[in-house]
Amino acid sequence: MLRAGLPVRAFVHRDDGRAAELKDLGAEVVAGDLREITAVTPALHGVRRAYFTYPVTAGMIDATAVLAAVGRQAGLERVVATSQLGSDPQAGTPHMRRHWVAEQVLDTAGIGAVHLRAAVFFENLRVAIGDRGELALPLGSPDTVLPLIAGEDVAGVGAGVLRTEGPVDPVLWLAGEIMTVGEAAEILGVPYRNVDPAEWSEWAMTVYRDEVAVEHLTHLWTMFAAIGSGHELFRVTESIERFTGRPPITLREFVNGA
Repeated sequence: MLRAGLPVRAFVHRDDGRAAELKDLGAEVVAGDLREITAVTPALHGVRRAYFTYPVTAGMIDATAVLAAVGRQAGLERVVATSQLGSDPQAGTPHMRRHWVAEQVLDTAGIGAVHLRAAVFFENLRVAIGDRGELALPLGSPDTVLPLIAGEDVAGVGAGVLRTEGPVDPVLWLAGEIMTVGEAAEILGVPYRNVDPAEWSEWAMTVYRDEVAVEHLTHLWTMFAAIGSGHELFRVTESIERFTGRPPITLREFVNGA
């Protein structure tokens, strides 16, 4: 957005080193709590379009409700919100079901919501390796199929949608690469090992230190293991190239830092 010469205001939770990087790029930075209306109201003053992404932790629906209420008062014309590929009231993880509820809240507010239903970020696989030297996940067989995407591609689509004039589909499914967990491990340069969900959850809590994140990921991995060979949503989507102007980043390119 900044490269396109557009003014950007970034709402951050803490005014730390990451916020300093945004300032260095030319963004106006406002620190606060997305769940607090007294912080969000002034941050949205004068804003026409917003990109909303909330971490996998507690409080997402609260933050969504605040954004919806304030955004409606502020006259937002478009909100691009990061969601999940399988967002649905009957989805396989509690957090995916919360995402579906959040989508309904934004739709009801009438602020031009566009939902980016994204696949599993490459970054999640890198975190899962950590310093263990193996991709140890409760995914069952190495032939279990995963829909994957680079976080950069999700952000790129979000920026592209914000710049686009005219109508945009209210739901965009985003997946950049489909492969088995065994293939992913090979590209990542480590062996794959199936682990018990309880064992993985215990390890994940030492890394993520967040009950909601661990709950979601544990359900997510075991859901993929149950699906096994894939799902109709597991397909590379044209929206990435349409809104970024380039093909999706592959896992190999991500690993090589391309």
